[in-house]
Amino acid sequence: MAQDIAKHIHRVNALRDLANQLGVMSVIHQLQHWQCERLLVSHDDLATQSRYQKAMGFFVEELYGPKDFSQRDADLVRVIPKLAKVLPDKAMNAMDDALALNALSFDLDMEMAQYLQTHFPDEPINRDNYALAYRAVGRMDDRKHQIDIISHLGDQLSDVIKVRGIGMLISLSRRPAKLAGLLALHEFLERGFNAFKALGDVQSFIQPVLVREKALMQALLDENVALPEDNPLPNV
Repeated sequence: MAQDIAKHIHRVNALRDLANQLGVMSVIHQLQHWQCERLLVSHDDLATQSRYQKAMGFFVEELYGPKDFSQRDADLVRVIPKLAKVLPDKAMNAMDDALALNALSFDLDMEMAQYLQTHFPDEPINRDNYALAYRAVGRMDDRKHQIDIISHLGDQLSDVIKVRGIGMLISLSRRPAKLAGLLALHEFLERGFNAFKALGDVQSFIQPVLVREKALMQALLDENVALPEDNPLPNV
């Protein structure tokens, strides 16, 4: 498991280097920002409920957003073998899912950014050019896998928050993590745990997200749906 997590991090680092070489990193950041806004609109009924706000915030900021994860990832590479010894397997599985999702999403985002830069240079990202880029890139199997990872992550998180003593373990490790220069990693773990602990029933949050995201994916990749005329994306 530790090796798999390290592979996800190395993959993202290699993709970031390539994105910088291709000169598309700024477009990727714009794309990620737009996607975060779109997610909040698509799931506004969840985002506006106090019960779900922390989970939605963690979802868009820590898994999808344009945030710089380089320090967190560097921390992880340093200590992942040690974490594997103290964290329960389900927590490690959840971390593996989160980083696999991050790596796959960045890969897809980079390809979309290249399309947008070529076909819509210097234009702000909007629902229409986003939809056209999404369909042009295609990769339905990867899009389905992206949704499958989210589903599996939800299952893992449902179990993690029930693990006896894990909240106390994370809380007590804050000071040692800070002293060891691992605060970015600790804050990621702490925010994730607190966000989903507050839900109680994780599936009540995850399942509506999965259903809507799957429907959007299918519509955007369906050649019988005319784009941009019948664009299923919301106005952002």
